[in-house]
Amino acid sequence: MVSLDKGITPAGEGFGGISWNILGQLYFPKALCDSAFAFETNSLPGQFVPVHAHPTQDEFILVQEGVLDLKLDGIWTQAKAGDLVRMPRGIPHGYFNKSDKPARALFWVSPSRKLEALFHALHNVADPAEAVRLSALHEVDFLPPEANG
Repeated sequence: MVSLDKGITPAGEGFGGISWNILGQLYFPKALCDSAFAFETNSLPGQFVPVHAHPTQDEFILVQEGVLDLKLDGIWTQAKAGDLVRMPRGIPHGYFNKSDKPARALFWVSPSRKLEALFHALHNVADPAEAVRLSALHEVDFLPPEANG
């Protein structure tokens, strides 16, 4: 059982000094326990995470800076700084920085399940096909590329 540690994880840092490079995007773990896993993402213009689903987790995004275009259950929408995105388990979703400015967001999933382990496995993996394969082993299922259109 993983219990939540008290404390503060500063902006732009991960707890324990951890950060991950996931297909060019910088991720920082913020908090971890059995019931939730929180992480910060930093997306440069043009970066994205393709449409996928978490069959065992609810996911949330609190946009902190910039704008994210999201495809939620087949529908395009946009979230701006201060907006909270709710993505129930099993709902296909992807996020895209289509703007000309960086975006920063706090994500969290509940329960934590295998997502932290996935991020460790994906760190510095450059091949998208390998990232999809590893994701499927950690309860994250990517849809075919045409789902991103």
